[in-house]
Amino acid sequence: MRVEEGVALSRFTTVGTGGPARAFVKPETIADLEEALAWAGERELPVATIGLGSNLLVADEGFEGLVLRLAGELASAEIEGEQLIAGAGAANAVCLHRARAASLGGFEFACAIPGTVGGGVWMNAGAYGSDWAAILERALVVDAKGPHWLTPDELGLTYRHSELRHGQVVAQVEFRLTPRPVDEIKADVAELQALRKAAQPTNKRTFGSVFKNPEHELSAGRMLEACGLKGHVIGGAQISPRHANFIENADGAKSADAIALMAEARRRAREQFGVELEHEVEFLGPIELPSIA
Repeated sequence: MRVEEGVALSRFTTVGTGGPARAFVKPETIADLEEALAWAGERELPVATIGLGSNLLVADEGFEGLVLRLAGELASAEIEGEQLIAGAGAANAVCLHRARAASLGGFEFACAIPGTVGGGVWMNAGAYGSDWAAILERALVVDAKGPHWLTPDELGLTYRHSELRHGQVVAQVEFRLTPRPVDEIKADVAELQALRKAAQPTNKRTFGSVFKNPEHELSAGRMLEACGLKGHVIGGAQISPRHANFIENADGAKSADAIALMAEARRRAREQFGVELEHEVEFLGPIELPSIA
């Protein structure tokens, strides 16, 4: 096992911010993963996993622990019958390609989620009316006690949430898909990708959706647009002029700039609509949102 020190995590996040990890490892097998967790346990270091870094905001100070990025067989994807079996580090785009080639539907919605299947389990990722809980059969989770399989109920999957915590690493995922003509899959994916491209700043550096949609007639994006926040700038970060629930790295942004924008967005949403927005993006390191006064 090769442990790297001081790796800049900004290299591994889509928004391009964040400081270094104390230690960084790319496990390729379950045995590698268990070894890495034991190594961290001996040193009493916290453990976090990053996938494609598409839903992640890392503290500017970095993370004083072990960061894992799954590779090798832990990032593979294959079809067995009507199951999609993937290492947690497999990109959603790769998994969708495998499913489509096998004429299996059900994973089309994931074309709008630029991450990994393990990250999808961690936050019960979803888009366009579906989510991981709808197609997930079980996930292999590895922690200090070893590997064990968990069902969606055992994972506690709810809206953009699971009960998993750092130190529990999703290693493999099994999805149950359904037969569907390839042409129909392609048509749906093309439509969803066009909708995403039209509405979201897909050509900018962001960490994806900032806030979960509240229980309100307005989505988080519409609410923040009504608050006049489109294009609002703090430091090198700005709320996207295209979609107000995205923050762009416009000019050498720091994570602190994004946090400041999030704090202002929450303040205005509370002031104007009486709603306390909850962040969807995952935080890593000494980073948190200030409470709303």
